[in-house]
Amino acid sequence: MLFVATTINYMDRQVLSILRPFLNGQVHIIQPFIHGWPTSELTINMSEIQYGNIVWAFQIAYALGVIFAGRLVDRLGCRRGYPIVTAIWSLSAMSHALVNSVAGFGIARFFLGLGESGNFPAAIKATAEWFSPRERALATGIFNSGAGVGAILAPFIVPRVMEHFGWRASFLVTGLFSAAWIVWWSIRYHKPSTASDLGCEGVTPHISTIAWWRLLRYRQAWAFVLGKMLTDPVWWFYLFWLPKWLNEARGMDLQHIGPPLVCIYALTTVGSIGGGWISSALLKGGWSVNRARKTAMLICACCVLPIAFVSQVDNLWLAVLIIGLAAAAHQGWSANLFTTASDMFPRRAVGAVVGIGGMAGSIGGVLFSEVIGQVLQRTGQYWVLFVIGACGYLVALGIMHLLVPNMKTASLKA
Repeated sequence: MLFVATTINYMDRQVLSILRPFLNGQVHIIQPFIHGWPTSELTINMSEIQYGNIVWAFQIAYALGVIFAGRLVDRLGCRRGYPIVTAIWSLSAMSHALVNSVAGFGIARFFLGLGESGNFPAAIKATAEWFSPRERALATGIFNSGAGVGAILAPFIVPRVMEHFGWRASFLVTGLFSAAWIVWWSIRYHKPSTASDLGCEGVTPHISTIAWWRLLRYRQAWAFVLGKMLTDPVWWFYLFWLPKWLNEARGMDLQHIGPPLVCIYALTTVGSIGGGWISSALLKGGWSVNRARKTAMLICACCVLPIAFVSQVDNLWLAVLIIGLAAAAHQGWSANLFTTASDMFPRRAVGAVVGIGGMAGSIGGVLFSEVIGQVLQRTGQYWVLFVIGACGYLVALGIMHLLVPNMKTASLKA
């Protein structure tokens, strides 16, 4: 269920970046809209800075929402809190179908960011409830791989829905998926009844007894926060700008952009599960949590480095493989980074900690989006952005190691 929710989450946020060439009038649909929809093609020309501002609106909302979503899930529990945030993003995703302007997309993306911000705090908390420390990284990697699957499905589904029913229907279809998931979760999910069945800490009430701002007194929180802030923006860059890079730098139109994106995000699925498997396997081999997590994260950080040279690669599919390796490494990194929150904090605070980290990652994404928009508007060159993305992970790991050299569990005071 966590995997499916994450898949839908990433499908919803990918739709606009896939449709952008069409909305800018660069692609024309083949068949008319379904009866009842507008019969004329609507083009909404977005400059680089305007598109950057739309992404900025999403990320600002994500940053604001994720911290409160984490607290909400800590207080209400996963069974009740998760459907609430999912309902917000479902309605917001479908509201894009009503938009007729750049400003309208900005508003719709803002509310989509508010809703989608709750997915990872809820998913990480549910993972902490159901899995022991030795299993959490792999479990996180499995559900986190839904990000890649969602990004794979979106390029297949969105162009075909648009061709037959119009671009507005693309937003409605993906929004309906999350509505169906809410029903499934509400019926099927429950907390584990005993700790002995899971081999983990005892089941505690869903009550957070420490304010989120007090969590920032702990070095463990800052390690997680800075790890997210320095690396999440790279993933946002892949998610929101790769379709445009393929369109401009590689000449791929909407009808041919699918296979490269599918290849890239298929690799992210392997990376997410593989990254989680590495640290889980090392733990089962007798390694400490600290050594296992950081070794897995170091491997992932090194796998990102070749992307610094992707702009100099002439062959399309070699470039796609390099980007796919970097994106896969990010997801492997992310699976382990998320797990460090449940490694370093008790379950009653995991949702809040993940929320704070998500906020920091979104703030970093907002700042990087502004940089991206300005760089592309003024130079049209992507190479500097890929270089930044290549370096961020090693820098983040170095800072995390300085802050928490042993990754001890924080002793929270009520």
